Amino acid sequence: MKVLILGADGFIGSHLTERILNTTDWKVVAFDYARRNLKGLKHPNFTFKKGDIFKADRWIENQVKEADVVLPLVGVAKPMYYIKKPVWTFELDFEQNLKVVRMCVKHNKRVIFPSTSEVYGMSPDKVLNEETSPLMTGPINKMRWIYSCGKQMMDRVIAAYAQEQGLKYTLIRPFNWVGTRLDTFEDAKHRAARSITQMFYDVVTGRPLVLVNGGEQRRSFTYIDDCLDALMLIIENKGGKADGKIFNIGNPKNNHSIKELAYTIVETMKEFKEYKPMADKAQIIVQDAKQYYGGTYQDAQDRLPSIDNMRNTFGWEPKISLKEMVRKTLALYLKDFKKGKIK
Repeated sequence: MKVLILGADGFIGSHLTERILNTTDWKVVAFDYARRNLKGLKHPNFTFKKGDIFKADRWIENQVKEADVVLPLVGVAKPMYYIKKPVWTFELDFEQNLKVVRMCVKHNKRVIFPSTSEVYGMSPDKVLNEETSPLMTGPINKMRWIYSCGKQMMDRVIAAYAQEQGLKYTLIRPFNWVGTRLDTFEDAKHRAARSITQMFYDVVTGRPLVLVNGGEQRRSFTYIDDCLDALMLIIENKGGKADGKIFNIGNPKNNHSIKELAYTIVETMKEFKEYKPMADKAQIIVQDAKQYYGGTYQDAQDRLPSIDNMRNTFGWEPKISLKEMVRKTLALYLKDFKKGKIK
């Protein structure tokens, strides 16, 4: 199998590339504007192309023609970014991915598209179901929702192409995937990183951990290894079971508040002798969302996924608890910490 991964150097893409190369004989053609996470990776089944998705149409289309499956993972996924750069978010997440999907339609190639749990927005459903839950967002002046709307529209366009032109597709909806490489420490320096990366950085650099609006928002945190298990089943697609399906990929058992996550991170850091001096001094403060993100932010209070589609189709179950997830991630950050890369 030949897998084309656009945005391969990012959080999901880099971990997925490594998993494929380490566990299968599939070939991976990778594309991204930078090569940090995959720097130094060499494998006979691996090819990397550095480039700008806005300018590389000819190369991308040639690779789509030759691929068996296409994963367009290029996109903005950080709230701080899509609040401050909404036009760029739309251009990258929607317009650039749309052209790739159209290439897949033209050349009759299967596409696995990364939707998002954000598409559910402020859905009134307690448990979010791929087939039945309403997708509800806030008013136009709340820029947070441009990311959600762009992803939702991509979901709808992909399904429409399937209906009218036979596009083979699978949509995945990640629920707060966590692990190393989620964001850079440079992002965290400017308070633009997400969850565990931001909190870890703040502790080791002596800054207070900030709980936006008290941190009562709940998320279903899912460790990257569990997510990769799900993705590999979807890519392999035995019997075509993933065709035309939408899959929530999250861990309902890890549905915790941001506040709980913060305290778990601090307490777990105390278990590492290298982190303990900073963790002992860690401060956790509360800040209003308007002060932290600006006036165009709006939040969803809870995201609890139904994972029945993944469970019933593939027998997939996430295994890693919040505590274990945090410990694994902190352990993997030790190398960077010891080398003084976190400043």
